[in-house]
Amino acid sequence: MGKVYKVNIDETKAKHHTQDEINWCAGCGNFGIWGALQKALQQAGKEPHEVVLVGDIGCSGKLPYWTEYNGFASLHGRAIPVAEGIKLANSGLTVMVFIGDGGALNEGLQHFVHAARRNADINVILHNNQLYGLTKGQTSPTSEQGFESSTTPRGSYEIPLNPIAIALTANASFVASSFSGNVGHLTDMIGKAIAHPGFSYVDVYQPCVTYNYINTYQYYAQRTYKLEDTEYSPNRKANAWLKSQEIDVGEKYPLGVFYEDRKPTLNQEVVYSDRPLVETEMKGVDVSEAFSRE
Repeated sequence: MGKVYKVNIDETKAKHHTQDEINWCAGCGNFGIWGALQKALQQAGKEPHEVVLVGDIGCSGKLPYWTEYNGFASLHGRAIPVAEGIKLANSGLTVMVFIGDGGALNEGLQHFVHAARRNADINVILHNNQLYGLTKGQTSPTSEQGFESSTTPRGSYEIPLNPIAIALTANASFVASSFSGNVGHLTDMIGKAIAHPGFSYVDVYQPCVTYNYINTYQYYAQRTYKLEDTEYSPNRKANAWLKSQEIDVGEKYPLGVFYEDRKPTLNQEVVYSDRPLVETEMKGVDVSEAFSRE
């Protein structure tokens, strides 16, 4: 994992930091996501008790450890349904998922798709480093074809999944991408995701400096461009789909909001209460029969 990276904390930001040692590798792309998240939450005026950060397994799942916000450590690939449950129980919380490409698109692919199609009001931030970083760089669902690893010593023969295209196909109501090497842009994308009512997905290109020598900071710096610098509009899914196909070519990676739509959220559809369930008094409900034995 490399040496422990020391972080000097400014006293003015102390309320958003609880530890001064982070064990991500020095230079890891996760640092950019970590910094952008805290800036976005501060700009949104969110207090620590108003936020729950749900971590998956792996390097991405450690992010909640080094903040003062509420955190939940889930099982591999199961962070999204945990976040859905939290949001259904307390709609007043901002619930965010931090998950890797392996957890979201392999073990947890079904959760990703169904949370998107039912428009669960959660924010999913995908740390897309195109491999399994914590377990020493094995091939993941987004690894480039030909990627050599301990599990694919002759190079991966599989075509990588395109998470933007999957999110669009699953009818996610907010789909965006960014690059952890551009903290300003990533802060903006996370902020837009937080403000969006419904399922918001941000695909973050996050270089792994230890095991991925292809998809580096330089690689993305040379190949990314911002959608907002073009005449692109995110209100048509057909246009978003065409832009998502540029990712498969691998020569250009669009950054920005691909698509945004407003529609009823999961909470609005299934929670018949004008207040969070945790604040609703349950009367006249007898659950004894559910626990009885014949």
